[in-house]
Amino acid sequence: MHQYPQQERQDPDHERQDPHHEHQGPDLPRPACPPYVGQPAAPPGRSRRVMWISAVVALALLISGGFAAWKLDWFSGNGEAVSFGKTPPPAAAPAAPDADKKSPGAAQPPAKPSGDPDVLMPSGPKSDFKQTTKLDDGTIIAKTRLAGAKSGFEGDVWVWAPKEYDDPKYAKSAFPVLIALPGGNGFPANYWSDRSLGLQKAVSEGVQAGTSLPFVVIMPVLNPDNKYYYDGSDIPGQQKMGTWIAEDVPDFTRANFRTYKSRDGWAFMGSSSGAFVGMKTLLQHPDKFKAVIASGGEIVPDSPLWKGHQAEMDANNPEKLARKLIDDNGPEVFINFQVGTRESGKDRMLKFQQQYGTGPVKTTIHDIQNGEHNGWHYVRGMKESSLEWISKVLKGPKPEAG
Repeated sequence: MHQYPQQERQDPDHERQDPHHEHQGPDLPRPACPPYVGQPAAPPGRSRRVMWISAVVALALLISGGFAAWKLDWFSGNGEAVSFGKTPPPAAAPAAPDADKKSPGAAQPPAKPSGDPDVLMPSGPKSDFKQTTKLDDGTIIAKTRLAGAKSGFEGDVWVWAPKEYDDPKYAKSAFPVLIALPGGNGFPANYWSDRSLGLQKAVSEGVQAGTSLPFVVIMPVLNPDNKYYYDGSDIPGQQKMGTWIAEDVPDFTRANFRTYKSRDGWAFMGSSSGAFVGMKTLLQHPDKFKAVIASGGEIVPDSPLWKGHQAEMDANNPEKLARKLIDDNGPEVFINFQVGTRESGKDRMLKFQQQYGTGPVKTTIHDIQNGEHNGWHYVRGMKESSLEWISKVLKGPKPEAG
């Protein structure tokens, strides 16, 4: 169960959920350090030589600090504008009689989709993306600010597209979308946007090995603050985080990327609390999403904000949603649980699989040997099995012939 404030869902392993978790003690008073508190004045006879040495040292530190900032940020391109889908203009048509009257700077019409009626070209308006990270293969993780038209919530979203997305032979094809949800507070950042976890690299390597589709990865914040956990749901009286995840984030993705109209190109992955939200949203909206990789063993809602709202909480309970889906005979959804052998939670997965993994609810469990409750081990599990599993469930891009 949760511990508040500023705590993640708790079981004996969960304090390690955030891959960047550090123990932070209470705020301590700042020490009385010169020149702010109690620093004596320089003695009257202080030599100019000492003063010059101090000035030179200060200048050197300033220059070296500025160089470090330039090397780590400016030189890397972080903060620069980014665009995705640099598709070539269509083949030139025969010049019209009045072609010389046209503006030389006239915009080229966008590429038309392939013959697949399921392909949806970006609908716009385009968001303003800024680079946050560049990977070794040259691909970019970028961030933008999204004001959710349906939820009313405004938050940050990180995005990444594989190299194939800018390949001219895929210019008219859609790409599958993987919405990656973090555990922990899930605010103000989404830790899947940190290259150190290797999620994007795992996808790229899987594409090269033929074991993964080239997913577009979308990484929104999960909660509206770091005080409470909102179960990725529209809890009465609170920010509509269920609408944010299920409606606004997909709408934003369709506005900026080539996607599939059908659910065959849409899935979630998440860890711990993010796994719960991904699975819950999949079961709530099986007409919009098809699969989830759920790591860490969270099954039922448990936010304290549900108090007094039992009916609404039940409407966001994966167990009850799975039962309804079974009773309604579909559509089929696919849940791949991941669990480390050195964490708890597998008992909850097995119980869910035994009770609800039937009919249209397809479940598998992947054990990560010596895996713990953290993002690095969950990415390892994806490389071992889960990326290939989900790639067989979803629809991939189709290159143009020729």
